[in-house]
Amino acid sequence: MRVVNRIINHLSRGFLSHLVYSCLFVGMKEFSIDKALEVLRQTPTTLSNFLENLSDDWIYVNEGPETWSAYDIIGHLIHGEKTDWIPRLNKILKETNKNFESFDRFAQFENSKGKSLLTLLTEFNNLRIQNLEYLISLNLTDSDLEQRGIHPEFGQVSAKQLLATWVTHDLGHIAQIARVLAKQYKNEVGPWTAYISILNS
Repeated sequence: MRVVNRIINHLSRGFLSHLVYSCLFVGMKEFSIDKALEVLRQTPTTLSNFLENLSDDWIYVNEGPETWSAYDIIGHLIHGEKTDWIPRLNKILKETNKNFESFDRFAQFENSKGKSLLTLLTEFNNLRIQNLEYLISLNLTDSDLEQRGIHPEFGQVSAKQLLATWVTHDLGHIAQIARVLAKQYKNEVGPWTAYISILNS
């Protein structure tokens, strides 16, 4: 009987673990323009609130050679607003030639020269407002979202994949900025390093 009880308890724990895991990870499974807009609208404000009042010691620091600072990342996001998301969406929807231009991931190092962080944040905000107004004006249908362009590395990609990538690209770089800043105190937190996952990524 004791063995049976152990088996039942083990199975119960397994079921409960699966139930908890399922509850935690139930969420959006398909792309939605409305849900995407919720994130895309917030990014400029999120970044401004995060960075505007920080000193240069935080803004221009990075994680070592060939890594980016918060300042660099904002410049990169600006370049994406100008040359990536909407231009590529237009390629997919409106142009005969569906081949995307290559995206220069390092253009910010030249384009941001001489500009303050506040100038970059303002530029990013203005570009994002314009791009989202344009995106909304397209009134994209499910059929539109399935149309495809040709990425220079990946080959055929859909409009839906492009727009979903826009959202995750924002979130990825917000997380990157948090990581860059957090790691400045990696050697200062002592044994708590073991518990601060962002310091070990």
